[in-house]
Amino acid sequence: MGKHLSTETIYAGLYMLPQGALRTELLAALRQTRNTRRPRARGQDRRGQLPTITPIAEHPADVSTRAIPGHWEGDLLKGYRNGSAVGTLMGRTTRLVLLARMDRTDAVSTYQGFSNKLRHVPAPLQKMLTCDRGKEMAKFERLAHLPSVQVFFPDPHSSWQRGTNENANGSLRQYLPKGTDLSTYNQRELNIIAHRLNTRPRKCLSFADASGGLYAIAPSVTRCTWSLNPPRINTSARPLTTS
Repeated sequence: MGKHLSTETIYAGLYMLPQGALRTELLAALRQTRNTRRPRARGQDRRGQLPTITPIAEHPADVSTRAIPGHWEGDLLKGYRNGSAVGTLMGRTTRLVLLARMDRTDAVSTYQGFSNKLRHVPAPLQKMLTCDRGKEMAKFERLAHLPSVQVFFPDPHSSWQRGTNENANGSLRQYLPKGTDLSTYNQRELNIIAHRLNTRPRKCLSFADASGGLYAIAPSVTRCTWSLNPPRINTSARPLTTS
């Protein structure tokens, strides 16, 4: 009978066993270049509580199948000392990434950033949004004014219920590293970064990319009404590299 190692066991080996230059080299090869492994449990939520929410338990039954595009997961990617942020949206079916620039990290700015980005999404792809439970999402119930958008929130301390979005945030740290002032990025630069992720082959999509997957699933609402190609910009002033 074959033996299997869990993901946590592998990470524990990488963080605990190597020493010196070998440890530095191994950790630098990971997508999220942390010096220590973060524990699964982090105690009580100290970010504040949302007054009224629709729990994830009330999700439509077809959401878990990922068969129908239009279901999104949303979160904030924080910058230096949590003083700046970029809004991230991830399609559960297509793995398509959308990034929204925000002026501040408060609830009003978060709502405006996500709302402006979702307005560019064709109505047939605006079905449902599952958000993080942070207090920055306090205004998200107002997104219901968009065509057919339903807003849900996960259970406390259950980020795995938005696993698609959490995984995308980890990949985005290659381009938007921690300790960076994210307010210096304009929307065109964020579109370029999103495009790089959306044209990356995905194993879960049989090694197709998210852009091609969306066109294949919903050609009638994407080819005619929604351009996924980012605006052309001069990136010489800010090289968008993964290093």
